[in-house]
Amino acid sequence: MVLAGVVITLAVFAVVTYYGAAAIDRAYPLNGERIDVAGARLRVVQLGPRDAAGPPVVMVHGATANLETLRQPLGELIAKQHRVILVDRPGHGGSTREGSDATSPSAQAKMIAEMLTKLGVDRAVFVVHSWSGALGAAMAVEIPERVAGLVMLAPATHPWSGGVGLFNHLATLPVIGPILAHTLPVPLGWFMMDGGARNVFSPQTMPDGYVKDTMIPLVLRPRQFLANAWDLVLLKPEVTRLSPRYSEIKAPVTIFAGDTDRTVSPRIHSQAFARDVPQTKLISLPGVGHMPQNAVPERIAAEVDLMVRNATSAAPKAASAAAN
Repeated sequence: MVLAGVVITLAVFAVVTYYGAAAIDRAYPLNGERIDVAGARLRVVQLGPRDAAGPPVVMVHGATANLETLRQPLGELIAKQHRVILVDRPGHGGSTREGSDATSPSAQAKMIAEMLTKLGVDRAVFVVHSWSGALGAAMAVEIPERVAGLVMLAPATHPWSGGVGLFNHLATLPVIGPILAHTLPVPLGWFMMDGGARNVFSPQTMPDGYVKDTMIPLVLRPRQFLANAWDLVLLKPEVTRLSPRYSEIKAPVTIFAGDTDRTVSPRIHSQAFARDVPQTKLISLPGVGHMPQNAVPERIAAEVDLMVRNATSAAPKAASAAAN
C-alpha cells in the first residue's frame, strides 16, 4: 500500500514536471545565437558595439542561473562602451551539453574558448560570478593566452569544508538522479525559488521581479536541474586540483567580494585567491552579500573599463617587444 502510494505520487509529480517544464519553455523564449562547440551548443547574446576598441568582455554566470543574471544591470552598463559577450554555460539556460565531460570548470572553459574562436575573438576580459570563479581561474591557468584580464564577483576558487547539499549529490546518482529530476524540481522548486533567491541577495533586498526578469525558473527543467547538480558536486574536486597552480596566473585580476556573503565565503575564496595571486586587486564590499553585480554595478563597470583600457594600451607594447 505504501509503495503504491509512493509510485502514484511520483507519477503525479512526473506529469506536473513534464507540463511545468514545457510551460517554462513557453514563458521564457530565449533570444541570441547558438554556437556549436565540441560537446555542447552554447547560447550567446552579444551587446554593445562590435568594433569597440580593445578586447571584448565575456560574462559567465554562476550556478542555478543563466546569462540573464549578468545582463541586467551590469552587462547593459558595460555594453555602453565595450563589446559584451554573454554566454549560457553548457547545460544551462539555452545551452545544451552532451554527457558528463562538460561538468568541470576546466571543460567549460575550453568550450567557451572554442566559442570565442568561432566569433573571431582571440583575447577577452572575463567577468565571472560565483561558481564561474573557478572557470575563470581555470581559463587563466590552462588557457592564459585567451585572458586579457579577470574580474571575479563573489568567486568560488578554493576547497571548503562540507559539501553542496545532499539533494545535489542524490541527483548525480544513477537511476535516482533522473527520477528526482523528472519528478521534484517543478512542484517543489517553484515554491522554494523566491525564498532561495532572496537568501542569496541577503542582506540586500532582492530587486522586484528579479526571478522572472532573469528567467531563474529555467533551472527547474530536468536537464538543467541535472546539469546544475553535477556542476556543484564536481566543483570542489576541481578547485582542489586547480588551486595549487594559481600562482602561475599572470593576468590582472580584480575581485569584488561582499563581506556578508553567506553563499561563498570571502575568507575561504576571495582572500585566499588574492594571497595566491599577488597582482589581485581585492575590493571588499561592506554589508554586501553574494550579488555584487546588483549591489555596485557602476563600480564594477568602472573596473572592467579600466581593465579593458589597460589591455588595449599594453597590446601595442607587447607587439613591439615581440617584433624586436
